Amino acid sequence: MIKNLLTIILFFTFGLFGFSQSLNKEKLDKYFNTLLLNNKFMGSVAVSKNGELIYTKSIGYADIENNIRASEKTKYRIGSISKSFTAVLILKAIENQQLTIDETIDKWFPSITNSNKITVKQLLTHRSGIHNFTNNPDYLLWNTQSKTEKEMIEIIKKSGIDFEPDTKAEYSNSNFVLLTFILEKTYNDSYANLVQKNIVKPIGLENTYVFGNINPNNNESKSYSYLGSWKEESETNFTIPLGAGAITSTPTDLIKFADALFGGQLLKSRSLDIMKTIKEGYGSGLFQIPFYNAIGYGHTGGIDGYRSVYAHFPKDTVSYALTSNGTNINNNDISIAILSAVFDKPYQIPVYTNYTLASEDLDIYLGVYASKQIPLKITVTKNKNTLIIQATGQQAFAVETIEKDKFTLNQVGATFKFNPAEETMILFQGGGKFIFTRE
Repeated sequence: MIKNLLTIILFFTFGLFGFSQSLNKEKLDKYFNTLLLNNKFMGSVAVSKNGELIYTKSIGYADIENNIRASEKTKYRIGSISKSFTAVLILKAIENQQLTIDETIDKWFPSITNSNKITVKQLLTHRSGIHNFTNNPDYLLWNTQSKTEKEMIEIIKKSGIDFEPDTKAEYSNSNFVLLTFILEKTYNDSYANLVQKNIVKPIGLENTYVFGNINPNNNESKSYSYLGSWKEESETNFTIPLGAGAITSTPTDLIKFADALFGGQLLKSRSLDIMKTIKEGYGSGLFQIPFYNAIGYGHTGGIDGYRSVYAHFPKDTVSYALTSNGTNINNNDISIAILSAVFDKPYQIPVYTNYTLASEDLDIYLGVYASKQIPLKITVTKNKNTLIIQATGQQAFAVETIEKDKFTLNQVGATFKFNPAEETMILFQGGGKFIFTRE
């Protein structure tokens, strides 16, 4: 299965559209109720038009163990959406002549390979060549532990480089962790304080900050994965992702951030243009997000069991945000449904099959499968009458039964077809067909 499965999500489709003059909130509510009843999604969404909130919805639980339901005040870790905040802080420092975009990073990180050739701009645009430390095989063995700046720099240094600076683009959380340290050294202040002083307070965000340990008493949600039932996920320590993914927020705060960013309240137009300039898929803390014939800008996020996305469509002055702490569906489908409602396009309320197998029926699929086509092993287990799939170095997922011998994992667009007699399994994903054999 593909790693970094929520690095980029595109709400792509085709045709012309217009803004809906009367949003059908009743249909959207029915859509979310269907997701809720089928254990497909827990989280919150919000939409604004011309800076005014026009729809918000929260479903599921912020804390299942203590029976705390999600509400508009529930806060979620937003993962890599934090990169948009970090990019704003860097570009504000450049506007204030405290940094220059083309200066190399060797004065801060002389021990990192190619630091005398890597620029601030290349960190912002994922063109540094520095390896993404979250892709390291041992990452999930230490991500819950506190790390010092020195330790993080050493981890990034030892991870090495994947290509020469500016020869191509490849997503790397390492880039934005280093940008965090540059900001802290430039201002002699913590990243958490810089976010508050330069973004949160000036535009009046109410529920956005760098997270610590999860505190349910402060409306902070826990996160979950679905393995036949919702199972609580571990917590990444904030000292690791920092400006690459350590912010907590809400959808209403995120659309306020988007409206302020594109409304000129945070950066000068030249700096915003830098953020929006896309090369090989990446801007500076932004991705381009097409929906029909409109172009939006935003970012996605994923950390532990949390998934999130926000987007702003400048020509229509529409902002949209989704945050979730548990998903058993491809969240892109939710985004398409909401934006279809907003832009007056058709969408369907999903119908879920009730095809189920007894627990003993799953035994013929269990085992470890390997493929000669890709260097990946897939372990198949079960939880009662739910089949569980886990690829090497990745989290486990519950798959949905489509029919006998056939299962789907909507989150990553994967289908698994088993042939127990031949002890094989075929993975269909992204147009590819990969044959696995049980060891």
